Amino acid sequence: MKRDLMDILACPVCKGSLELEVTEENENEIIAGALKCAKCSEIYPINDSIPNLLPPELRDKA
Repeated sequence: MKRDLMDILACPVCKGSLELEVTEENENEIIAGALKCAKCSEIYPINDSIPNLLPPELRDKA
């Protein structure tokens, strides 16, 4: 995930702003981490450079 995406991403549940937590990064993008909603506290994982922004009830079924 590119850091530039933070300017356009919002929580899909409540439309709140997301805070980035990085656990692995290279010179081009974020490899692993999480996006946490400041409003509803929902956490969206980032795995293999892809943020999973599915709502929690749909995430486990995918």
